[in-house]
Amino acid sequence: MSWGTELWDQFDNLEKHTQWGIDILEKYIKFVKERTEIELSYAKQLRNLAKKYQPKKNSKEEEEYRYTACKAFLSTLNEMNDYAGQHEVISENMTSNITVELARYVQELKQERKSYFHDGRKAQQHIEICWKQLESSKRRFERDCKEADRAQQYFEKMDADINVTKADVEKARQQAQVRHQMAEDSKADYSSILQKFNHEQHEYYYTHIPNIFQKIQEMEERRIVRIGESMKTYAEVDRQVIPIIGKCLDEIVKAAESIDQKNDSQLVIEAYKSGFEPPGDIEFEDYTQPMKRTVSDNSLSNFRGEGKPELKFGGKSKGKLWPFIKKNKLSLKLGATPEDFSNLPPEQRRKKLQQKVDELNKEIQKEMDQRDAITKMKDVYLKNPQMGDPASLDHKLTEVSQNIEKLRLEAQKFEAWLAEVEGRLPARSEQARRQSGMFDAQNPATVNSCAQDRESSPDGSYTEEQSQEGEGKVLATDFDDEFDEEEPLPAIGTCKALYTFEGQNEGTISVAEGETLYVIEEDKGDGWTRIRRNEDEEGYVPTSYVEVYLDKNAKGAKTYI
Repeated sequence: MSWGTELWDQFDNLEKHTQWGIDILEKYIKFVKERTEIELSYAKQLRNLAKKYQPKKNSKEEEEYRYTACKAFLSTLNEMNDYAGQHEVISENMTSNITVELARYVQELKQERKSYFHDGRKAQQHIEICWKQLESSKRRFERDCKEADRAQQYFEKMDADINVTKADVEKARQQAQVRHQMAEDSKADYSSILQKFNHEQHEYYYTHIPNIFQKIQEMEERRIVRIGESMKTYAEVDRQVIPIIGKCLDEIVKAAESIDQKNDSQLVIEAYKSGFEPPGDIEFEDYTQPMKRTVSDNSLSNFRGEGKPELKFGGKSKGKLWPFIKKNKLSLKLGATPEDFSNLPPEQRRKKLQQKVDELNKEIQKEMDQRDAITKMKDVYLKNPQMGDPASLDHKLTEVSQNIEKLRLEAQKFEAWLAEVEGRLPARSEQARRQSGMFDAQNPATVNSCAQDRESSPDGSYTEEQSQEGEGKVLATDFDDEFDEEEPLPAIGTCKALYTFEGQNEGTISVAEGETLYVIEEDKGDGWTRIRRNEDEEGYVPTSYVEVYLDKNAKGAKTYI
């Protein structure tokens, strides 16, 4: 089955059919391109959706994500980002493996098709020229034959006429001979051209056209195979991401299965527990007695506006309805939250104070790290005056020291309030006391004095007496013991020493020019990088003395400092 033999006379139709094939290929390219755009748009919409429902930083929403159900939802949002990433992969792979490749192939196909049909038209033009030559020689031969017949008839007429001179007869005879010779020459020329045309025509229909049409057929079959392969690739691109999409869905299911309703219920208790005892029974007031009625301490009217009954923690409260009074809410609307959180119930107040103490300790540690870095830099300037003026750092060092002292005083103030609350709350576990304990057992008098200077109002808030002599005198315990056995920091890259550095101060390490070491902590903006030579030898060096190569898994790039 060959187009050259079966379709030898369908040159124009083949030209139309091959153009249609190219149009189909371009239509498929357009289809895949639009699919990639849809995948990108879908991925973008998924990412925007996940971002829209992400909890806002430093907001109430972020606190809500302590609950397991909210954590599972957050995991779902994160998995949706990965899910969207797979659709971006689909778009990228379809673009590179189908759209780009087929677009290049279409250009090659057009050039190849143009070449074949150019050769076909050239062969057609040649056979048409041969046909025209044949027709011309045939007409000339026909004309010469007619002229020879007329000359012969004229000669015979002159020869039969007795009135014509012999010279005229001879002239007519010679003219007839000339015409016969011309007819013979035209006949020979016509015969020659006819043989040549037949040969060219045979070559055209049995050699040139079959070869050209065979090449066109092969070109068209390659196009068909190529579009089939592209369709397979189209399916494979989708199939390749199915396992990863399946993992994303599995992680969503896993997150859903991790939801613990009991744990969430416990978190609600921890979030809203006031630490108060339920109110006791209201005593009966006998109005039948003929004595002047006095308002008892347990009466509702007394509770609602007059006096401040003493609140006793750890025992049963008799006739106190203060947990249900809305005075606390009113006070919050009228003014700002007190610094010591005295408007909160004991348990919630303890948590807020503990959180505040932890924040202050972090700030203190940050300031101390900055002070140490400035001190190290000053030592470097003292040993290498060309690097900088040591006196320029004195003002900054003084400012940081003042900040540390200010933060310590602030922390001591909140620690005193925390100790006061913990002294009033019912007995808690030893582990919980260690977690919230910022005070040493050697200061019970200070804690008790703070507790005695404060009273509880019926609405759960606290009021302070004028005497606050014990406040601020409580000493914080030493936290260093918690970090004595700190695990060594992992290496995040390597570095090469550009210059020799003599680390003579505490915390620094000496390095030789050209030496290669491990980086365990980047420069935090203080001009020092923490490095390690071996498991027992590490310290800081000036960042300008080394060339740092961060691990790709840590930062993803090489940094030159």
